[in-house]
Formats: sequence, C-alpha cells, structure tokens
Amino acid sequence: MRHPPRPSALLAGAALTMASSALALMGTASGAAAAPSCTVEYSVTNQWAGGFQGAVTVTNGGTALDGWSLGFSFAAGQVVGQGWGGAWSQSGAAVTVRNESWNGSLGTGAKAAAGFLASWTGTNPAPTAFTLNGTPCATVGVPTPSPTPTPTTPPTTPPTTPPTTPPAPVTGAPELGVSQNRFVDQNGAPRRLLGVNRSGGEFACVQGHGIWDGPVDDASIRAIAGWKANTVRIPLNEECWLGHENIKPEYRGAAYVNAVKDLVNRVLAHGMTPVVELHWTYGQYTGNSAGCADVHASCQKPMPNARYTPEFWTSVAQTFKHDRRVVFDLFNEPYPDRATPTAAQAWACWRDGGTCPGIGYEVAGMQDLVDAVRATGATNLVLVPGIAYANDLSQWLRYRPTDPAGQLAAAWHVYNFNTCATETCWNDTLAPVAADVPLLAGEIGENTCQHAFIDRVMKWFDDRDLSYLGWTWNTWNCNSGPALISSYDGTPTAFGIGLRDHLRALTS
Repeated sequence: MRHPPRPSALLAGAALTMASSALALMGTASGAAAAPSCTVEYSVTNQWAGGFQGAVTVTNGGTALDGWSLGFSFAAGQVVGQGWGGAWSQSGAAVTVRNESWNGSLGTGAKAAAGFLASWTGTNPAPTAFTLNGTPCATVGVPTPSPTPTPTTPPTTPPTTPPTTPPAPVTGAPELGVSQNRFVDQNGAPRRLLGVNRSGGEFACVQGHGIWDGPVDDASIRAIAGWKANTVRIPLNEECWLGHENIKPEYRGAAYVNAVKDLVNRVLAHGMTPVVELHWTYGQYTGNSAGCADVHASCQKPMPNARYTPEFWTSVAQTFKHDRRVVFDLFNEPYPDRATPTAAQAWACWRDGGTCPGIGYEVAGMQDLVDAVRATGATNLVLVPGIAYANDLSQWLRYRPTDPAGQLAAAWHVYNFNTCATETCWNDTLAPVAADVPLLAGEIGENTCQHAFIDRVMKWFDDRDLSYLGWTWNTWNCNSGPALISSYDGTPTAFGIGLRDHLRALTS
C-alpha cells in the first residue's frame, strides 16, 4: 500500500501403527567404554494415509551439553515436511535435528523434546540407528516395526480429511509451518493469521523522522491484542536495516535492527505472530506507475534489487532463524507487470529476476530471495506475494519458487480499487491457489472510511478458513490511506470498527 503524505514533511484411512524405541546414546569419552550417556525415545504419535506425526525426546544422562545434534535415517522414503522443538533438515534419507538457541543447554538428567510431520508411502518403519553429535549410538530395545497394513478396499475417507482427533493448538504465538494448504502450529493444529499491519518502519527512517510512526510501546501493542488480533505485519526498509549512509545514523544499522527486534519481541510477548516484511527497497525506476524517481529506498519499487535485497534477507534470516514464530514476507507489492510488455515476462521477472524489460536495475527474483533465506539455515515460514501490487495470483502456482524447506505460502493484497476486487475474481484466481498452498491476504482495505468492502473480503476468507490482515494500525486520515485507528489506544475509525468487531466476534 502506498502511504499518505506525512504531516510536516493429517488423516483417517490406513490403520495406525505406533512405533516406539528407547535408544542409548554412547558417550564420546576416550578410554574404557562408557555407560550410555543419554537415551532417545522415538514415537509415531499419529499416522494416516500418506502422513504421520512423530516425536523424539532426548534425555541427557551424562555431563551437561552445550549444543546437540541428533541424526537418523528413514529406511522407506519418509520425508519430513515440518518440525518443531529443533532445527530440522533432511538430505535424502538422512534426517538431522539440531538444538535451537533456547534448548541447546542440556543438563544432566534434562530432557529436550522435538516433533515433526512427515509423509510416507508403503510402510513406515521406525529408524534403527541414531548418532549424537556425529557419534554412532547403541540402540536398546528397538522393536522390529510391523508393516502398515494396506487396506483391501479404498478407504471411505478421502486423503484430505483431517485426523478424527486433531492436535490441540498451542497457546501464545505458535511456531508456524505449512501442512498441505493450511498454516499449522508445532502441534500440527491448523492456524489462521488474523490481525493488522503496523506501518512506519518502512518510511520514517528514510524520511528522517525516526524509526516508527507513532508509539510501538507495550501499551500500543496491548491495544492491538485487545482487538483479538493474533498477527502483526511489520513493514521494513532495506537501507535502514543495512545501515546505508543516506539514512541518519540514529535511524540506521544496529539502531534500526534493535528497534525491529524489540517490536518483534513485544508482539510475541502478547501472544501474537510477527510478520517481518520488506516494503521499500533500493533501485531507480521511472517507468509506468513509478512511486518516485529516487534510487534510494524511499518508495515502493516494482521489484527487489539484486544489489542489496538478498543481503537484506540474509541478515534478517540470520537474525530470526532460531525463532520459527517469526514469519518472513519477501516483498510488499511487486508490479513488474507495469514495466514489462507481457504478463509472461512479468511472471518470469517475478520468479527469476535478472534483466527485466522496463526495469533499469538488476532484479532479484522471488527464487533469489527464497534461496537467500534458506542458505542461512532458516526454516521459517515464507510468504510470497503475487504481481500487480500483490493483487494478481493468476500464475502464482505455475511460477512459484522452489523451497527446499517446503514452507512457502502465497500472499495477496486487496483494496476496493484493485482489479481483482470481486467474488468472481476471487473464485477464479484465489480459490485454486488456496486449494494448493496456504493463503494470506496480507493487506485488506478500502478508501471509503467505511467497511462494506472488507466485510465481503472477510466473509469470503472466513468461509474457507483463510487468513487476512487489515491495513493499517496508524492514525492517518482513513480517506487518504486506510487507517484502522484514530488513537493508539485502539479507538477505531469508522473503517477500523468493521475489522475490530469482526475479529472479536470470531473469538467470542
């Protein structure tokens, strides 16, 4: 969204097979053979046709550990799609779970638990060999897993039906991930992201006014939570984060990064999900629909730039990769379609970047940004917006980036003045995307200072258990830029009252 001028400037079907093993992990001390230094319990806690939920619990029976890494292999082609309680990765059959920053210290007798969701075909045998920090571990009492029986007749329940006893959602801000076309928490329970945008971090610093627009103290974040919001989207500025010299020293680099981290922590403290999003970026564009002629990150550009944007996302991912409660939104509103002659060229530019027709700087595509995030080891949920100011998802499935972590979701924006602003368009272009991947409407709004349009948007999304965030939690004139509030104590505008009352009704 552009901004107003600133004043003064898983499934039933196959039979469930439970496998549990207690595994002794041998110590690495030299000399005589040591007694088992720890044990691991591996279990399949739920299983359905094509998928299962597993858990590992490590008990340290030796000296205190400062960092641990557990390795094992699946013998039948099982693939981990998502994990929690540790940093999960898989290469071929080999699975590794490493401690997070908050559970790396493991005292004598202490336990660390981690879980995962995975897919399977044919059979689902339990792992039979584990390593701890690279050292082979003896196994104790590992049962021979029984094969999962194949039904003689097809199951009557289709393979997209949730388990009959779904996992309970966690309290507070969840570690979010992707399961088929739903957002899920670390227990595998489906989640919806419902809340607001908190604009300011994208423009105040580059304009020299500060880091935020208005207060972001505990009281103001508590007011957002008072609307029963569970998500806050936080737009950011590329140059302010990276500390470029065109930004005032007090608003750039470490000062800016620390301010963002503080806001993220306050959002988390109130049980809400923070979505950190790249809004304004470097690169000179003076073509169709240009927001400004400035090379610096002082307006919305049609696409990210190859010079600085991968560096930005590398730094952001390094900052938050140990906390999967934080969500990454790659780029606010791409509009390469305003520069390129054809839609096919726009979508190719969107995904692949490089030299794009009509854009005078080297572009970083969505694949470049996903790669930058994943190269850090971050497995956080990543949101990828469409083209036409994120209002067009018509070719999103065809051109979507490849994510080795399998944690991508689609982001979409809609205002009453956009092209795709009718239920017919939503049925035609959004519904197919939402059937395949999780979908978040990262910005919804209207320029009427009323809420009739977003009422329609929310109903369409509610009917499909989808997610949306209102633009914006700022005290602007709601006729010039959709503003939800007239005061940071949460007093709504005539527009904001529609979102506030709707969110409260959903949780009542």
